[in-house]
Order: sequence, then structure tokens, then C-alpha cells
Amino acid sequence: MPYPAGAAWQTPRDHGAMAPWRDVVAEAPELARKVEARFTAHKHAVLGTLRRDGAPRLSGTETTFKDGELWLGSMEPARKADDVRRDPRLALHSATADADLKGGDAKISGRAEEITDEATRAAVVQGAPGAFVLWRIDVEEVALVEVASDRLWITSWHEGRGVTTVDRA
Repeated sequence: MPYPAGAAWQTPRDHGAMAPWRDVVAEAPELARKVEARFTAHKHAVLGTLRRDGAPRLSGTETTFKDGELWLGSMEPARKADDVRRDPRLALHSATADADLKGGDAKISGRAEEITDEATRAAVVQGAPGAFVLWRIDVEEVALVEVASDRLWITSWHEGRGVTTVDRA
């Protein structure tokens, strides 16, 4: 069901608990390490946002893990920036390096908080060209899909529920 156009965003606690990246690292260190490795293995990732009419939009983006936080940037102006400002819910997908999914396939969903403090922006994005937008991501869910022989292992972390692993044969 699409998010209604013009509807007011409710606080994260209304939609489920969220956490900074450092909490994921503390509660699920092995999963966090693998997911972070997938996102840092390539410069670009895929960002899923919601357009004004509630339809999905996929955009290329760059992610940064720094100081216990997950950061996301965008050039200004960009449609994805408009989307996130209107509705901060988002999904991130790591770049898929090969058909065998060596290292896994990582996904993160959560909510973005725009950072306007210049000192923080400078500390996170050093040497950013031109105008840019910076968001800190509150994480709701992290998932890693790994292929092992004829099996699919799906390991996920949800705020408030911890880590679960599913074996799909």
C-alpha cells in the first residue's frame, strides 16, 4: 500500500523501533561486519525511496559508515533528495558483484535524518564537490542473503527482535 501523498510522517516509534548503526554493530557484530563489507566493496549502492504519488523510485547513491553511524549523501538538487525530505523511509541495497553472490547480498531499511550542521557535514564528507545533502540513517532492518551450495542463508536483524537466520533449501 503506497504512502498517501501529503500525509504527515509519524515518528519512528509509530512505525517500529529504529537504531543507529552502532546498535546493529553491538547487537549483531558478525552480521554488521558482513553487511558493511558488502556496502563498502563498491562505491555505489541502490537507494529505494517513495515518490510524491507513493510509487517507488530507485536511485544510485553512496553510503559511508563512520563514527558508529550509517551516512547517505546526495547531490543537491536531486529527485531522491526531494523524496527523502518528503518521506524519510528508505531502503538500501548493496551492489551485486557477481552472479554467485560471493560475500552475500546486503539490504538495509530505515529512516533518514537530514544533517544540516556544517561541522558534522565536513567531518563526514571531506572534499564533497558542490552542494550536497547528508543524511544519518536510523536502521530498522538489516538483511544478508548468502549462497552456500544449494542453500540460501538469510540472516537478518530487526530493532527490538535481534538476529534471525533462515535456511532456504
